[in-house]
Amino acid sequence: MKLVSEFRDSALAKGLISQIKQKSQKPVRLMEFCGSHTVSIFRYGIRQVLPPTVEMVSGPGCPICVTANSDLDKAIALAKFPNVIITTFGDMIKVPGSRSTLQEVKASGADVRMVYSTMDALKIAGENPNKSIVFLGIGFETTTPTVAASILQAEELGLKNYYVYSMHKICPPVIRALLDSGEVKLDGLICPGHVSVITGAGAWEFIAKEYGIPCVVAGFEPLDILQCIAMLVTQIEKGESKVEIAYRRSVHMEGNLQALKLMEHVFEPSTADWRGMGSVPGSGLKIRKKYQRFDAEYNFKIKPGKTVEPKGCICGEVLRGVKTPSECKLFRKACTPQSPVGPCMVSSEGTCSAYYLFGEDNGE
Repeated sequence: MKLVSEFRDSALAKGLISQIKQKSQKPVRLMEFCGSHTVSIFRYGIRQVLPPTVEMVSGPGCPICVTANSDLDKAIALAKFPNVIITTFGDMIKVPGSRSTLQEVKASGADVRMVYSTMDALKIAGENPNKSIVFLGIGFETTTPTVAASILQAEELGLKNYYVYSMHKICPPVIRALLDSGEVKLDGLICPGHVSVITGAGAWEFIAKEYGIPCVVAGFEPLDILQCIAMLVTQIEKGESKVEIAYRRSVHMEGNLQALKLMEHVFEPSTADWRGMGSVPGSGLKIRKKYQRFDAEYNFKIKPGKTVEPKGCICGEVLRGVKTPSECKLFRKACTPQSPVGPCMVSSEGTCSAYYLFGEDNGE
């Protein structure tokens, strides 16, 4: 593994930028699916150094951002059950549901705890045998194997008070739905790095074969992303469409077979609601019947109430790549990281948050 500094070498970056400018002749629109890529692209000013022929569009790749309000409302309703401890990752605490946030119900007396891993949640379950511990399972293929492992470990430990509310989603079906919608014409796709560690780069072959769109899996350092863009531009100029890897230190074509097997053992595909994209068949993961005793949605009669979307928020359009945060009337006014209206401003990987912190219109 090379030092991080080697992936931030300015001389190499200048070489890649020059290469992109020389090769890019026709106007192209490239989408980065992953929220971590979005943040890196803005943090390192990659949009500003690209030639006018290359347009970058941010996609829906932030797990918290794409979580539908209906699912958030269920999580908040679970927190209100007596003798329930909600365990969740930090960003989820502040995401607004239809009427409140987990942070607000915590302030009202609910037991909501931030954890750094499922192991923390299992420990809390062991220490509180008379309470029900619910872990909010959120994330793409990257985090799902760890949640699957926690369910198996809970079974091995004989824990009868550990539950998972699965809001997990898988990426290929929603990318297909996005492409099928025809809302945004794409010439190339920067495929998610963390997800591809699990799925393998082969998961994106359908994009190149069925839609004729070049795909390159990228890492998250400046040179990773610039190399990815150079590879995409090369494919486009040659009239090719295939899957390539610009993150070979972590990603292979076949993926992590053990992690995939673990996911398949505990979870099965289901229809999932995505913010701004509605219900997408096969894009969610629900706990299999064999492990239903760990399924919070099955074991609790959740009554979240009517779902209401935040008025004036255009997170849905931003996630689909049809609008930018600067087109939102709430951006930088009613909606800021300190007082977020929508999840794209809450999450550290959200497009609105990236625009606010690093965007060209950040007021600096």
